[in-house]
Amino acid sequence: MSATEASANPQATAGGIGIANLPNQLHKIVTKKGTNFSLMVVGESGTGKTTFINTLLTTELIEPLDDATRRKKQLDKTVDINIHKAELEEKMFSVKLNVVDTPGFGDYVDNNDCWLPVVDFIENQYEQYLRQEQQPVRKGIVDMRVHACLYFIRPNGHTLKPLDVRAMKAIGARVNLIPVIAKADTLSPTALRQFKKRVMDVIDAQSIRIYQPPVESDDDNSELRNREIISAVPFAIIGSTLEVKTEDGRRVKGRQYPWGVAEVENDQHCDFRKLRSLLIRTHMLDLISTTEESHYDKYRTTQMKTRKFGEPKPKKSDNKKFREEEEALRKRFTEKVKLEENRFRQWEQKLIAERDRLNKDLEQEHNLVKQLESEIEAISNAGSPNNKFFRK
Repeated sequence: MSATEASANPQATAGGIGIANLPNQLHKIVTKKGTNFSLMVVGESGTGKTTFINTLLTTELIEPLDDATRRKKQLDKTVDINIHKAELEEKMFSVKLNVVDTPGFGDYVDNNDCWLPVVDFIENQYEQYLRQEQQPVRKGIVDMRVHACLYFIRPNGHTLKPLDVRAMKAIGARVNLIPVIAKADTLSPTALRQFKKRVMDVIDAQSIRIYQPPVESDDDNSELRNREIISAVPFAIIGSTLEVKTEDGRRVKGRQYPWGVAEVENDQHCDFRKLRSLLIRTHMLDLISTTEESHYDKYRTTQMKTRKFGEPKPKKSDNKKFREEEEALRKRFTEKVKLEENRFRQWEQKLIAERDRLNKDLEQEHNLVKQLESEIEAISNAGSPNNKFFRK
């Protein structure tokens, strides 16, 4: 608007033209539409993944496995991908939540490439979203892209295991990776601080990419809170869906010990509240936008450079599970071929033996026929009129 137009319309100069109402419009659109959020949990069995999710959502979204079922699952020697869906609503705003669990991860003696099913799932969701974007009609796109992956680290008190390093490298390159120290109440405060430092030293030394929330903010309190969240990485958490009574009579979620109560929502005991704030209250939108603008865009750019429009993604052959299945099928096929070859040789030998027997019988019959012909000829010659016996 020019100066002349502004002076001619004093109302517009005083109250503006309404651009300041755009956030309100956006708020109404987002509130009506809601959002999707996919959270993946990765870690060895027994690190409290199921308990943490149920504690985070204050409901039993994932049913805990009993010991017998867990041992039976470990005999399968496979990493499964289980998706649990829920719809959360608070103050007229709804979130369609997808929790991706990975039972079987790191539970075996040979854990080489056990993270490949996790990586494949993440990339497959990018691929499905990419294929839907390329369709002429894009209404009703199903978005299952993983926005955050919580990697549960066993509290061994030492440092990251080689499995953790390799898995976190592969996963962190494709999704917002958030390291979590499970069962923090099993370590003393001093041991926990030292363990956190060792874990971060390995992450920095190995150049493992983890999620870094933005720090700068127009609000000083928000900036201070963001710095506190970053300083807590890796998050040490305690999970419990049970309420226990403290010495001062409060009913809190936590774990009861002879020495006292380890409270879930006590910042002096663990980082549960900070992690919940990061995932839901303060940085959910940043996790979604980072997935869209960084991880998915990187995958999309790579695929568009190497593939034609609409061309399907080439299948990978380096999946350990598929390799094992292929080797087993090849072995079974080879054994069956050998078995059939042996049966064929035996059958061939029987046919050759039968042929030789028939040829021998045929030769004997042929000789017998010749002998009979000779005898007949001899008899015929003996009875002929030219014979001397008949001339006398």
